[in-house]
Amino acid sequence: MKSIKEETNLNNKKILLRLDLNVPLLGDKITDTTRIDKILPTLNFLISQNVKIIIISHVGRPKGKVINELSLKPICKNLEIKLSQNIKLISKDVKEIDGIDLFENDDEKIVMLENIRFYPEEEINNQQFAKHLATLADIYVNDAFSCSHRAHASIDAITKFLPSFCGLQFNLEVVALKKITFKIKKPITCIIGGSKVSTKINIIKNLIPKFDNIIIVGGMANNIIKYTGNNIGKSLQEENINQIIKEIFSLSETTSCRIIYPQDVIVGKNLKDSGQIKELNEISPDDIILDIGPKTISMIKNIIDKSNTILWNGPAGYFENPSFANGSIEIAKKIIENNKSNKIYSVVGGGDTVSLLNSLDSIKDFNFVSTAGGAFLEYLEGKELPGIKALN
Repeated sequence: MKSIKEETNLNNKKILLRLDLNVPLLGDKITDTTRIDKILPTLNFLISQNVKIIIISHVGRPKGKVINELSLKPICKNLEIKLSQNIKLISKDVKEIDGIDLFENDDEKIVMLENIRFYPEEEINNQQFAKHLATLADIYVNDAFSCSHRAHASIDAITKFLPSFCGLQFNLEVVALKKITFKIKKPITCIIGGSKVSTKINIIKNLIPKFDNIIIVGGMANNIIKYTGNNIGKSLQEENINQIIKEIFSLSETTSCRIIYPQDVIVGKNLKDSGQIKELNEISPDDIILDIGPKTISMIKNIIDKSNTILWNGPAGYFENPSFANGSIEIAKKIIENNKSNKIYSVVGGGDTVSLLNSLDSIKDFNFVSTAGGAFLEYLEGKELPGIKALN
């Protein structure tokens, strides 16, 4: 897989640039620009190389139909401001566009095609659709790692028809993920949260042979607390999950990986409640576990101090209520502290975790923060991503 920085002859070339600009919208307002901000280095690099850029991206899931509310128009405007460049949004049917028509004069540097998922051919990876897209440019660049678990036309099939490269952000994602899965500096610890063990079981199974510690927090820890013989009250839980938990513990016993779960918790009677610290044997039938307790926080901090590499995916509690945000905040603060003294390499992923770090204004204090979502998780499961395979 080659980075676009390795291509020496870019002058006057047309670049078909696949981005993931699928940002949260409230009407025509963008509520979180993290994904846009992360791809600016690739755009600025290409601009510096005197190229013409044709941006392909999507918003939402229009399922092959034109939905005005899912137009890229507000994103196009946001990019214009951030790049100080005019960007023309082309709403014409892409199948009727000729490459010669895209740029009307030499001063135009960037155009953006309307939501690529307005076309059913995109998601079925249609070869002819990809071939037509390829006629618009000289070189293809994928800087949408977060879409690269999808075998879509602008991710997969397109690479058969153009010289293909990864963008700067794509490359950073892969390098960061390799550091926590292949080129590991041990001891390595994974802090993993979320609501369901079943959705993360393949990640846990894939990481157990490679990691020294897997710390399970959030809603998915409730089932483990229950499995170990404790009452969890009205807390979030999955049914028929004991066999999966048994597999996790059995696999960890055949390796040097420790499975760690909360030793005390913060409970409330509802999501708006104020928190109360409880030992596991003190949880009452009407309690809801909503955060980790101080003993657990201290234990996790101690493990972080003894780790050289950290992967964090999923908050420790219901951080939307400040009463139940302390566990996640303390984990973030400890990782940041060790990062600043160059004691660890830290990778963070997952929408909720990124939202938490945004609220703390601390994304910059981690070595790498991934916004890739599904692609990030599937890579951790050990799956081959179509976008990476295509570029290779």
